[in-house]
Amino acid sequence: MTPSATALAGFAGWQVLLTVVLASYRSSLVLSGNREANSFRSDGSDAPPVGQRLTRAHANCYENLPMFAALILAATLGGRTSLTDPLAMIVLYARIGQSVTHLASTSVPAIFVRFGFYLVQLAIFGYWAIRLLAG
Repeated sequence: MTPSATALAGFAGWQVLLTVVLASYRSSLVLSGNREANSFRSDGSDAPPVGQRLTRAHANCYENLPMFAALILAATLGGRTSLTDPLAMIVLYARIGQSVTHLASTSVPAIFVRFGFYLVQLAIFGYWAIRLLAG
């Protein structure tokens, strides 16, 4: 598998892991009798702080997976993974770093770190898009 394909599978796997953790967290609240199964807000705003952070980390991941997937798909279909391969794993590592930082804290320094990880991803996505479109 190319580094681009590996990173895409890793990003999707990270999304699966966050989904399982979020589902387990919410299931534990339901099974312990602390919440009704139909009482969760989709944005997590009604959850304790850890639940809010987990919900946002999960949502942020699925909001950005399509962008990553579309660029990797375009590079793959165009036979240009030589463009995405060198930076693909950096995107995955930045995504994981962003999520872990989000889960760990919402302090101002942590927000700056999290945003730094996100900027790395966006910069790479922008670079790829420009290079892919330029031919």
